[in-house]
Amino acid sequence: MNISITLIIIALTCIISFQAFSNPEMRAKLLFRPVDIRNGEYYRFFTSGLIHADFSHLLFNMWALYIFGERVESVFYNDLFGPVVGRVAYIIFYFSAIAIASLPSYFRYQDNYAYSALGASGATSALSLIFILFHPWMWFIFPPLPGILLAVGYIWYSSYMDKKGTDHIGHNAHLTGAIYGIVFIVVASLLLKPELIDYMIAQLLAGPKPFPGFG
Repeated sequence: MNISITLIIIALTCIISFQAFSNPEMRAKLLFRPVDIRNGEYYRFFTSGLIHADFSHLLFNMWALYIFGERVESVFYNDLFGPVVGRVAYIIFYFSAIAIASLPSYFRYQDNYAYSALGASGATSALSLIFILFHPWMWFIFPPLPGILLAVGYIWYSSYMDKKGTDHIGHNAHLTGAIYGIVFIVVASLLLKPELIDYMIAQLLAGPKPFPGFG
């Protein structure tokens, strides 16, 4: 029986997030707080991805995880690592994406006692970019753009807004997660299955497809 690791992560994240919604003490213990991490609470690099600010934040991230995660998970165990190792590798990748996406904020705010963050956006950004590398011209409904254009726009916007720093969204985590996803899948493919690189290039060179219903 095939067990979806993605669905297990979604269920776990929803359970912990809902508990944290009504338990401020639990939420405070799981938050990404660079000051506390600097003092040895390294688990926060990972647990911050299991809690969310509110229901809409949780819903959006879990929707993205379901859409992209299921497909990327299948690449891990069908194409790269095999059925057993692939699932373990996928779990490691998911939580490492949460941690690595948080590194810029850790170094930037490690002396800021007021700074904290939460959410799985770093991991979902990594998964979405991997998905787009395999399906660069697939159309997204919102915004109505091919994946490759959406990815370029997403990276540019995340970089721009991070430099601007006018809101309280972790744009640097989105950017770092996206870059980590690209680097991971390219390096893993080169080492384990180089023909996947050929496949990704071929998909990109195939060019745009008509918007569904218009071609």
